[in-house]
Amino acid sequence: MSATFLTGIARTTEPLTMLRRFLAVDAVVTAPTAAVYLAASGPVGRLLGVDPDVLLGSGAFLVLFTIGVALIVARREPPAGAVKVVIEVNLAWTALSLAAPFLWLDPSAVGTVWIVLQALVPAGLAGLYWGALRAGSGIRR
Repeated sequence: MSATFLTGIARTTEPLTMLRRFLAVDAVVTAPTAAVYLAASGPVGRLLGVDPDVLLGSGAFLVLFTIGVALIVARREPPAGAVKVVIEVNLAWTALSLAAPFLWLDPSAVGTVWIVLQALVPAGLAGLYWGALRAGSGIRR
């Protein structure tokens, strides 16, 4: 991933600021998804063709994830180790989301599209985090 690409997206050349902005986007995007899964698991489950209990569990996990990411963002210098954990969680979410419709869920057409789309976002964010970490030699390890 080129530094120019990262700079364009983050609107800064400072890797630490890039990283914090990308993490903030993750928290801001994940929080509403968690809230919808928790508050409307029944209707959303019917629309997506996914068991509401799966959505409730996913929503609870996403709340904890959002809190963790927000705590990392709140630090002036996010530790690289914590960011690597976020990268790993995002990649695991992506892999499980892409496998789920084929292995254990039977989603509707809308559900299949949603599951694939919501898997691509954390994959993209993981790539952005990794690029920002690589660009920032001064980020604490």
